Amino acid sequence: MTHDFGPFLLLSEKDNVLVARANAAEGDRVTLETGPVQLTRAIPMAHKIARHDIACGAPILKYGMPIGVATEAIHAGAHVHVHNIRSAYTATHMLQDADGLSAGVSL
Repeated sequence: MTHDFGPFLLLSEKDNVLVARANAAEGDRVTLETGPVQLTRAIPMAHKIARHDIACGAPILKYGMPIGVATEAIHAGAHVHVHNIRSAYTATHMLQDADGLSAGVSL
């Protein structure tokens, strides 16, 4: 089954995130399986958005594999990044930016 998510790619049917294949601007509309959503922030290329609502504590699936766990409820179309997930690879550590500080996202 294929879907056209505009500037976003679905890498595996199991995934609950879509990956930006190009920069997407704040305000852009993306049609998900559940209907259209409007991006509330700019999404840089290679970053993720929620394919559908993701509950706090739910695994984040990319390439059909868990890459992290949601640290808060994430609404469909919202940016999925280090501000709302923790790594599934380093369960005792929070992801950090290159400067070693707890990752905050500012675009």
